[in-house]
Amino acid sequence: MSKKSTPKLIQLVEQVTACRRCEEELPLGPNPVLRVSETARLLIIGQAPGTKVHNTSIPWNDPSGDRLRSWLTMDRDTFYDVEKIAIMPMGFCYPGKGKSGDLPPRPECAPTWHHQLLQLMPEIRLTLLIGQYAQQYYLQDNYKTLTERVKNWQQCLPSLFPLPHPSPRNTLWLRKNPWFEEKVVPSLREQVQKVFCS
Repeated sequence: MSKKSTPKLIQLVEQVTACRRCEEELPLGPNPVLRVSETARLLIIGQAPGTKVHNTSIPWNDPSGDRLRSWLTMDRDTFYDVEKIAIMPMGFCYPGKGKSGDLPPRPECAPTWHHQLLQLMPEIRLTLLIGQYAQQYYLQDNYKTLTERVKNWQQCLPSLFPLPHPSPRNTLWLRKNPWFEEKVVPSLREQVQKVFCS
C-alpha cells in the first residue's frame, strides 16, 4: 500500500486482509494478497495467488509474473511500484489444487471487495484482465472463448485489455497462437505506455 493512502483506503485494505469468509475452504488458510493505491494508473486483475505468492505475500512473484513482466517490458521495481500499478486478483487467497492446476478463485472475493476498492482508485486508466475469470466477470460480450476475446482486444479499449494467463501451463496456447506475441503484445506495451505518459 502507498504511504500516501487515505485513511479510508487503509481501513478497507485492513478489512480485506482480515477477511475470513471462506477460511474453511482454503487448504493453506487465508492470506489475502493485493496492492492498491489512490494514485495507481494501471490495474492488473488476475486469477488468484499460487503457493509461492501465498508464501511470500508478493503478487505475481512466480514464473507467471516473470512472463507478464516480459510482455510488459517492465522490471520488478516498476511493476511493484504501488504508486503506479495496482494488483487486485479475482480471488485474494490461494484456493487450493485441482485436477489440472489450481482451483478457480473463490467466488466470494470479487463481489465483496472489488467495487469498494475500485471506488477508491480514481486514477485507474487501464485494467488488464488476465485469464478467463477476470474477463467473464468484467466483460459483457458475446465471445465464447478467451482466444476470441484476446483476438478482439481493441473492442475493450480504452479502459480494458484482455490477456491470456501468462502461466507456464499456457505455453502450448502461446505456441498455437503466435499472433498474440507478434501483434497483441506490442499493442499492449503501447497502451501501457500511454497510461503513464498521459
